[in-house]
Amino acid sequence: MDRLATGRASGAPVQALTIAHAARLTPDQVLLEMGSTPQGLSGSEAQRRLAQTGPNALRTHKASPWPVLWRQLRSPILILLIVTAGVSMFLGDATNSIVIGAILVVSVGLGFSNEFRAERAAEALHSRVTHTVVVLRDGKERQIELVALVPGDVVRLAVGAVIPADIRLLVGSDLLCDESILTGESLPVDKTPAPIVAEASLGDLACCLFMGTVVAAGNCTGVVVATGGRAEFGRIALGLGERQPQTEFQVGLKRFSYLLLQVALALTTLIFLANLLLGRPPLDSLLFSLAIAVGVTPQLLPAVVSTALAAGTRALAKRAVLVKRLVCIEDLGDMDVLVTDKTGTLTEGRISFTAALPARPDISAARLFALGLAATEADYSHGTVSTLGQNPLDAALWEAPAAGDFEPAGHRRLDIIPFDHRRRRTSALVADAAGNRQIVTKGSPEDVMPLCDGVPGEAQALLDEQYDAGARVVAVASRPAAGMDTISPIDERGLALAGFLVFLDRPKSNAKDSLVELSKLGITVKIATGDNARVAEKVCMDLGLESRKTLTGVQVDALSDTELAEVLPEVGIFARVSPEQKSRVISLLRREGRAVAFLGDGVNDALALHHADVGISVDSATDVAKDAADIVLMDKDLGVLAEGVREGRRIFANTIKYVLMGTSSNFGNMFSAAAASVVLSFLPMLPGQILLNNLLYDTGQLAIPGDRVDQEQLIAPSHWDIAFIRRFMLVFGPASSLFDFATFALMLFVFKAAPGEFRAGWFIESIATQTLIIFAIRTRRVPFLRSRPSGGLLGASLGVVAAGVLLPLSPLAGVLGFDPLPVPFFLALLAMTVVYLVLAEGIKKWFFSRTAQLPPMVRRRDHAHHVHRRAARFSVPHSVLSR
Repeated sequence: MDRLATGRASGAPVQALTIAHAARLTPDQVLLEMGSTPQGLSGSEAQRRLAQTGPNALRTHKASPWPVLWRQLRSPILILLIVTAGVSMFLGDATNSIVIGAILVVSVGLGFSNEFRAERAAEALHSRVTHTVVVLRDGKERQIELVALVPGDVVRLAVGAVIPADIRLLVGSDLLCDESILTGESLPVDKTPAPIVAEASLGDLACCLFMGTVVAAGNCTGVVVATGGRAEFGRIALGLGERQPQTEFQVGLKRFSYLLLQVALALTTLIFLANLLLGRPPLDSLLFSLAIAVGVTPQLLPAVVSTALAAGTRALAKRAVLVKRLVCIEDLGDMDVLVTDKTGTLTEGRISFTAALPARPDISAARLFALGLAATEADYSHGTVSTLGQNPLDAALWEAPAAGDFEPAGHRRLDIIPFDHRRRRTSALVADAAGNRQIVTKGSPEDVMPLCDGVPGEAQALLDEQYDAGARVVAVASRPAAGMDTISPIDERGLALAGFLVFLDRPKSNAKDSLVELSKLGITVKIATGDNARVAEKVCMDLGLESRKTLTGVQVDALSDTELAEVLPEVGIFARVSPEQKSRVISLLRREGRAVAFLGDGVNDALALHHADVGISVDSATDVAKDAADIVLMDKDLGVLAEGVREGRRIFANTIKYVLMGTSSNFGNMFSAAAASVVLSFLPMLPGQILLNNLLYDTGQLAIPGDRVDQEQLIAPSHWDIAFIRRFMLVFGPASSLFDFATFALMLFVFKAAPGEFRAGWFIESIATQTLIIFAIRTRRVPFLRSRPSGGLLGASLGVVAAGVLLPLSPLAGVLGFDPLPVPFFLALLAMTVVYLVLAEGIKKWFFSRTAQLPPMVRRRDHAHHVHRRAARFSVPHSVLSR
């Protein structure tokens, strides 16, 4: 054995080598430059290099308290309010300043604790998910974490694997790579170990594999040249930042918060100038205007969103759905097209062998069955055959009772051509006990029968009969191979059809109900299968799934992208399709603005899983498929998936409730306060009272993430629509202000209220109206009668209203600046609140009837979204950029 690489010298730095330079070197020269060997690095050398170069990481999922705290404090309005309150205290107004400071501390603490707890949940979620790669260490194959890869490591990759670093190819077999994430090229490119002679662009470096791209076909061995941010994909990914990406909804909320901030700044400036012109003390005017601005901005919005997402992951886990990243919850709820194989989803996935049907009289059923066993990829030379790792059809053959009569000595295997998804067949060179040799080919009838001479006329009728019955069929053919020691695909010719092996995979008993559930959620199900079209159509018909048009893989290849995109809405089944064809279909669906999920569990599904907006696999899937997926189902059941979609949409619906709250009554109340400050001879509320009002209101809304959601809010994906929220604000905000002005009139002209009484009355009214309005806004139905809120939201809201009523009556009233109120006020308040809620219900009906006429939004995820998604696997619990 060649010596293992242990470093050029003790503590010598790792050789810096660009991927372009490595492409011009031979494999041996690259290994020498990297201080490595074909047997890889030693364990100690790998550790030394890891300490020197840092982890192979592009993202961090560490939950640090300081960034969370900074997000709570970074509002310029909040900072200015704290400074102004401090100045006010030094100038003698200590009581008001202490009240303001105490309320701000509680408010910031509440937001911090909820958001940091959610970040800790996200960190735990990321830490549970590990991605691995096979390397040679100390001359032996080892599976290590992806982030522990170092320059000079020799890695082995197979179909479906994501390239873990920039790699110079050493050995490759029929290797194709999908580099669309890096180059934009939709077709897989050939890879070969031969060095590049001249200067070439990134896409033309055929001897190099790039981080983040995917092995579309074949397998290979290569040496790592660059890891982390030094890789080509790494530089792009780090250019987008090292933090895990925010969900599209979180990004939309951030934009909306900026909009409210601009409104708040304009409002603050106008109020401050107006109060100065009225001759009021500058410091009091500034404190009041800044408190109004704080009241307009949704302080706890990040905490509500993060809490909802974290709660969603826990709820999905209870439903046996493992979400790898928080962003996946939104993707799951967005899904409106599901592309899936039928095996194990529409069918039971327990394939059983049922019959061997000879195609000619000189072949018996037993002989045909034995030929089928000989053409499997199982090693039967030692007598005992394990079905682990075999494809389901081969496993079903070996599990059949007749397999016990198979005689390995009479079918000695000399060579084999494994199954691949282009040929869709397996061929074996076998010799009987007398030494007679023959080639046995087993595969899809459409691919085997054209290789046969003199196919009996009744064979096609026999095949059609099985297809019409919904059976899965494999054709077996053979020919003499005297004097041959090895075979290649070119030898698969001149065969004689021996017959057909018939298998049964029954439809799932609950599949029909699951399809109905998905249909109710507005999700179109499309089948992409390697089976015959008629078999897939029969299964769909048995389950009541409207399959519409069917396209075969041959027909898919015959269509241009434009032509295929035009017919996609009409196609329900894609039959006899290859992994590349599945990926092409998914990419075109995404291009049309559909949110596409792909459910797959095999090695051949990995490419499609990477191309989908959300890749879904199952716990029993191959490691490659689970590694490629964003979401893993503990049970391959469409019913479980439907529950996951509901949870994703429920989270969105509940979060939007908080946003609508902040843009209606809350915004209206703050606008009312601003207007009243100009008209009245005194401030309608003191700064501390405004902040206390806002704190109580926000505290009650923290129960929104756990609220019930009406069924109609789950039937289609919802997207962030700032125009809709702006319209909502312009309709409901003035309605809220109208009742505030009515309260002002009541206090001034009926009760002849002094400033302390006025403030207490409006404080109670604003808390009651802006808190109770949630029961109207949370549903498009009639509140309570046709849509009941959760117990948590009901209790929190009523508790906040009770606190708002009791505070002006408590011993703290004097400190807070409240005076006692007459009993008739509370009766008037009750009547006004009821009238307000009835009016809000009427406005809601009118508003949503007009909104329903607007065209739905079309959402397209940009390239950065998919770069973030691919980069998420390269994540460590500490900063990446500090290296």
